[in-house]
Amino acid sequence: MEEQSGPPTYDRIGVGYRRIRRPDPRLHALIGAALRGARTVVNVGAGAGSYEPEGAEVTAVDPSQVMLDQHPGRRKVKASASQLPFPDGAFDAAMAVLTVHHWPDPRQGLAELRRVARRQVVFTWDPAHRPQLWLMEDYLPEIRELEESRFTPLAEVVEALDAYTVLPFPIPHDFTDGYQAAYWRRPELYLDRTVRQASSTFATLPPEVVEPAVERLRADLASGEWHRRYADLLDREDMDYGYRLIVAGEPAGE
Repeated sequence: MEEQSGPPTYDRIGVGYRRIRRPDPRLHALIGAALRGARTVVNVGAGAGSYEPEGAEVTAVDPSQVMLDQHPGRRKVKASASQLPFPDGAFDAAMAVLTVHHWPDPRQGLAELRRVARRQVVFTWDPAHRPQLWLMEDYLPEIRELEESRFTPLAEVVEALDAYTVLPFPIPHDFTDGYQAAYWRRPELYLDRTVRQASSTFATLPPEVVEPAVERLRADLASGEWHRRYADLLDREDMDYGYRLIVAGEPAGE
């Protein structure tokens, strides 16, 4: 699903990715509506193929062979977002799901989406959004620093795409796709190393940073401190942590 400069992160952490990063039907429906009517779609930073539309001819692009090997499709291309090997207007739509922050040149990659497709659908995170996940605030501020350094500000993505729609996606409490904020109401899952390794942020930070924070969380869960501190979250059905779907180009259904 994601890419970066140099050896792709997911060549290292991508084995078994699909077990933890299971597409959530609610996000799938949101992305599917934005792609409605597109017969040919290029999925840039495709990874294992999450959220691709049914019924469309999808071409998966990713720089990681490990991730492409897990992709179930037949049309797979190992390439960078910054240099898509397709002619102008080759696709009805281009999609990019939680990947722009890994591109070596986000503006060039977004320009490539506009060049090769008549519609662009991008799911990303707004680093300026508040509140942020409690994990960043109280346990691992290093995550916040890393994420804010690599995520392109939402306004810049919107401007680069000349987008006409920005849709919020509050994360359901039972969200199935194990990206970083998925377990906001299930904190015990952050104690699982396998769950953490499916997140590029956790995989990027050194163990000497992550492990002490995880142990503090473990202690707070055992003592009940976490539940006292975050009691207001326990009855919520979803939380808006700044994830956004951006739609640009040719409107859906046309």
